[in-house]
Amino acid sequence: MRLAEDEARARLAAHDHGILCTVHAERGVDAVPVAYAVDDDGYVGVPVDWVKPKASSRLQRERNLEVDPRATLLVEHWDPGDWSRLWWVRVELRWQGDADAGRAAALAALLAGRYLQYKDQPFTRVLVLRIVGLTGWAAAASRP
Repeated sequence: MRLAEDEARARLAAHDHGILCTVHAERGVDAVPVAYAVDDDGYVGVPVDWVKPKASSRLQRERNLEVDPRATLLVEHWDPGDWSRLWWVRVELRWQGDADAGRAAALAALLAGRYLQYKDQPFTRVLVLRIVGLTGWAAAASRP
């Protein structure tokens, strides 16, 4: 059953991680798991942190967004024992480039409050993406 936008947004805000998809010029879809936070104004913050090891602080997802600012975030719930609990939300996003510093700071604070590993805000930066579309589906009408 298709989710109403408010229900899809609630599931997005409540979930703890997703798959961020950007477009690589040669490979096409470039999908990576990410932590994220959503604010009340329809912006998503994706951290670039120094908590997890990385080959570089300039990630491929950022390079992809500089060429094509479109992105998609997919969040989902899978229950192999009870398919009535399956759901997903797909969020169409646009990267904001050099976003307002206040918005980035507010999203960093949301991330710090949401994830223990981010309590000290160990971010190189927070990617700010604006929600431009939202769709979702659930096997059952009630929220898990």
